Parts: sequence; C-alpha cells; structure tokens
Amino acid sequence: MSVLVTLITWVNVVTNALGRWVLSPLALLPGWLSLTVVSAVMGVLLLTIFKYTSNQEAIGRVRDDIKANLLAIKLFKDSFSVIFRSQAKVFAGSFRLLFYAIVPMLVMMVPVCLVLAQMGLWYQARPLKPGDEPVVVKLTLNDHLDTLPQVTLESLPGARTVMGPVRVSSKKELFWKIKPAEAGDHCLIFRVGDQQFEKQLAVGDGFMRVSPTRPGAHFSDILLYPLEKPFTPASPIYSITIDYPARDSRIYGKDWWLIYFFVASMVFAFLFKPFLKVRI
Repeated sequence: MSVLVTLITWVNVVTNALGRWVLSPLALLPGWLSLTVVSAVMGVLLLTIFKYTSNQEAIGRVRDDIKANLLAIKLFKDSFSVIFRSQAKVFAGSFRLLFYAIVPMLVMMVPVCLVLAQMGLWYQARPLKPGDEPVVVKLTLNDHLDTLPQVTLESLPGARTVMGPVRVSSKKELFWKIKPAEAGDHCLIFRVGDQQFEKQLAVGDGFMRVSPTRPGAHFSDILLYPLEKPFTPASPIYSITIDYPARDSRIYGKDWWLIYFFVASMVFAFLFKPFLKVRI
C-alpha cells in the first residue's frame, strides 16, 4: 500500500499542474457552460480511447451477428425453434460485447478517476466568501500519539479565529471556528509542538480550486483530495479538514456535477461516434 500511496502522490503532482493549466478557464465561464465543455471533451476523448484499445473488428462482427439474428426473429416469427436459437445468439452476442469492453474500460478507468478528482476541486464545494461567513476547521491527530500535544492555529491576515481549539480527546480531534477576511489563496498554519504544518484556505467569489481536506497517507483519501501533499505516517497530524459550503446547483453543484458529467459525456460520445467510426 505504501508504494501505491507514493505513486498516486507523485501522479497528483503532475495532474495538479496540468489541472491548473488546462482547467483554469473554468474560473471565467458560467458553471453550467464550463462543465458542459469539459464533459464534451472527455466524452470524445474516452470514445477515442475506446476505439484504439478495443478490438473493433471483433465488435463489428458481433454487432452484425446480433442484427442478423434480430432480423431472423422478425422474418421467421412463426418458427419457435428459429426464434429460440436467434434469441439465444442475441444474448450470447451481448455478453461477448461486454467481454470486448473490459480492456477499454480498465484503460479508461485511470484517466477518468484522475480527471474527476481534479474536477471535484472546482465543483464539489465553493470557496468561502470574505467577511462574515464562519467555517469549522477540524484537525485529526494520528493514532500513534499517546497524548494530545499542544496545538495552536496562528492568526493570519486571510482569516481570524472566532473560537477554539475545542478538543475531543477520545477521537484525537481539535476544532476551530474561523472567519475569512481577505479574498485569495491563503494558508492556515498549525503548530504541533515544535513542528509547523499548513492547510490551504480558499476565499473568494466565483470558481476557485477548493481542497476541503489535506489527507493522511491513505490511498483513497489522496485520490479524492489531490491538491495538497498528504501527511506522512510519522506526522503527528492525520488530516486537516475545512467544512466548505457545498456548491448549490442542480447542474454543477455538489454531487450533481457528477451526474451531469456522465450523462453529458455519454451524449457527446454518441453524437461523435459516427464521425470517429467507432463500434461499441
């Protein structure tokens, strides 16, 4: 698992750089339009990947065989034996199509997961608004600590502490309530003993990359929250989470953007299928 954690951490460094460069125009467009554009591009890209990683000739033969058997069912509707054999061949052909789709799906899984993680930074939550919008910050300490160390959150121009830390010793958690003061990408600075740790804080209007959690050395967490470097297993901190508000939209809001992305990308893929001459 440590090898996977190291690998995905380094992959995130590359995808974060590419994501900042490729997806930065999202901040200039309305949410529905930017999500539609990304979905269209990804739909065509995934369709192209499917074309060159699948056995198009075999898929073509199977689809032609299915069409032939469907035609036989129409032509020989009075013959029970012909209908039965043709239906059996149609079902067998459907399973063969699924079999031929396994390799392309495995290949597409990697870029899709990485792209979705980058898109989640833009659509899953919105940045805090400057001024009077308090938010809760949770710091979770690592299990290997026997006692809770002294932890402080330094005051910064970007935000001020309203309350905290509130300690939950049984869960090794500490909570603060802060208010953002200035728009921009800021860093919260935590001191644990003589060590210093940072957490990104996004404040502003419109679209910004938002990282709700700086994760620990957990593969799934690092994949879901790719923007910030994960804490090491030896670190006294396991994770730091900011309770950002969810984006409120039935198209590009929290979780809704995922549904829209998959539907829109499939629609654009089927629209471009004849032009790219892909058989699915």
